[in-house]
Amino acid sequence: MYPTNYDRWVSLAEVALPAKDVPEPFRWRLTKLPGRSLAGLDVVAVRVRGLDPLPGEPVVPAHRMLCLPADR
Repeated sequence: MYPTNYDRWVSLAEVALPAKDVPEPFRWRLTKLPGRSLAGLDVVAVRVRGLDPLPGEPVVPAHRMLCLPADR
């Protein structure tokens, strides 16, 4: 679980995948916070939106994408 940049938590996969293999709604990036956080957190999860990443650019998929049933 990672904190997001909007005060929520999200469960992400433990490995990054190329953007071409991750559907747009499931794309995340882990971003280091500048300076020192009061909560002791130094990384937040940020949704990949706006500019699409290059097909080979690594993104971290949401865990639920990897756990979807195969028949969907």
